[in-house]
Amino acid sequence: MTDDKGSLDGAALKARYLAERAKRLRAEGMDQYIATSGALARYREDPHTPQTTRAAVSEDIEVAVIGGGWGGLQAAVELVKAGIDDFRIIDKAGDVGGVWYWNRYPGASCDIESYIYMPMLEDMDYIPTEKYTRGPEMFFYARSVAEKFDLYRRALLQTEVSELRWDEASGRWLISTRQGDRLRARFVLVSTGQLQSVRLPGIPGVESYKGRSFHTSRWDYDYTGGNATGGLDKLSDKRVGIIGTGATAVQTIPHLGASAGHLYVFQRTPAAVPARNNGPTDPVWAESLRPGWQMERMVNFNRLISGIPQKVDLVNDGWTEVLTGVGIEIAGYNDGDDSRQRADFAYMEGIRARVDDIVMDGTTAEALKPWFNAMCKRPCFHDAYLDTFNRPNVSLVDTDGRGVERISETAVWVNGEAYEVDCLIYASGFEFQTPDLVSRNGFEIFGRGGQSLTEKWAPGMRTLFGHLNRGFPNLFNQTASQSGLTANVTHGLGESARHFAFMVGYCRDNRIRSFEPSAAAEDAWSERVHALSGLRARFDAECTPGYFNNDGQPQAGGGLASFYPGGAEEFIALIKDWCAAGTFEGLDIQHA
Repeated sequence: MTDDKGSLDGAALKARYLAERAKRLRAEGMDQYIATSGALARYREDPHTPQTTRAAVSEDIEVAVIGGGWGGLQAAVELVKAGIDDFRIIDKAGDVGGVWYWNRYPGASCDIESYIYMPMLEDMDYIPTEKYTRGPEMFFYARSVAEKFDLYRRALLQTEVSELRWDEASGRWLISTRQGDRLRARFVLVSTGQLQSVRLPGIPGVESYKGRSFHTSRWDYDYTGGNATGGLDKLSDKRVGIIGTGATAVQTIPHLGASAGHLYVFQRTPAAVPARNNGPTDPVWAESLRPGWQMERMVNFNRLISGIPQKVDLVNDGWTEVLTGVGIEIAGYNDGDDSRQRADFAYMEGIRARVDDIVMDGTTAEALKPWFNAMCKRPCFHDAYLDTFNRPNVSLVDTDGRGVERISETAVWVNGEAYEVDCLIYASGFEFQTPDLVSRNGFEIFGRGGQSLTEKWAPGMRTLFGHLNRGFPNLFNQTASQSGLTANVTHGLGESARHFAFMVGYCRDNRIRSFEPSAAAEDAWSERVHALSGLRARFDAECTPGYFNNDGQPQAGGGLASFYPGGAEEFIALIKDWCAAGTFEGLDIQHA
């Protein structure tokens, strides 16, 4: 979109962005999605591991780690390294791996370079097979970590926590599970992940559909055939519909398009899909690596995307391109003449031009073009997604921002037209910003005096470092909210795992009964995050609805999507300095 001089027309682009956003705004915001409970509970059942029974466990332990994904696994390894053996890992899944246990859909792959995304590579003496590792290898690697560090012995799998409750008299957290377990832990790490509770779109009639249907995180290979690499041979005579065009859908749609008799892709908002340029690991490069290479590479990436210049870009991929060329910093985005905004316009014009270069049908190409700033939504790097729409058996059903109208027993309805499908797949994501912890995690946390964390956060999230909460002693939330957000999530999880293990070890060595932030420290941190989140709030207010802006209704102070404004690298340094000082400024500490 250019002006009469052939330059990018910033005013016209901004007007188009705002118009496209307006189409997609829904008064109900995040309430347009529904939880998988009651009649819809089948959408969250585990299709991978048969349910087994065991005797209930009753025991006193030093540490409970709730969650066996990359956050919980790294925390457990750090505990082992610190000589802390008395802990349990609790997870509702049938194995460790977190997101890589559940997300076995065809095409599942990490979108961050595997050499920095897969944690503890040097500990494991392991080199990923590709620059962007695929799901099966990720799951294998997670299990290998658990085996090497003897974590299965400490794991309670297929175990759902039902409640955490602080007991002041004993100075322990009382942990109840739906399997009848009663654990009493001095310290608890909640590492359930930001995206782990399945949600469905609240489309009228979603309960009435009579064909086969499932969520992408509970893929039904018995019905589709094939496996995580594709080859969905049982779909060759089936009409398949998929609702959603986010990161998961972008990865799985090429496999559905290659196998289905006919595929209908129901789109509300197109994704931004730059090239990924994946490839196998160069063995010569792998042999050249020296001790410390992974942390060096992780830090280099993190600094670059935090706006800290580096002599060399070790990762050199689409992420460093967009986050150094356009910038994660959002100051000035509301000014159409700002250099960052101009860079963003140019970057997104390139994304839209790529659609024109690949997609043959003009109408389809226009519908696949994203009209929003680059970081309004997570970019979906992929090398085959756009080509899929050149297949004669693939139809893009663009809803022009309105979404699916309704679902009947046999069809999906859009703009008054019925699309008959034999199978309906929901790529509708997960609960994200809801402050209702039962909805997000499946359990409530009750602190001192019986106050729930949901109640505490109802007026607005207040923490110290995003991890610690007044009134919830010895409890550590492993979350990015109010802490340092980085695109390489596992790096952030590793840093918080080390922080947690350090605190547990310090309490052990110094006979500390409990720690929690003071009210003043918690207020000061939360106000610091909120005061500096105004720029992000203004940026979010102009973004198309999505995860980052509470589906078009940005919360005051950023809500659960407020992050430390100095960036992840500054946040990591701050925590390291705080630990190294040894004074634990802002904590109320009780000695045994």
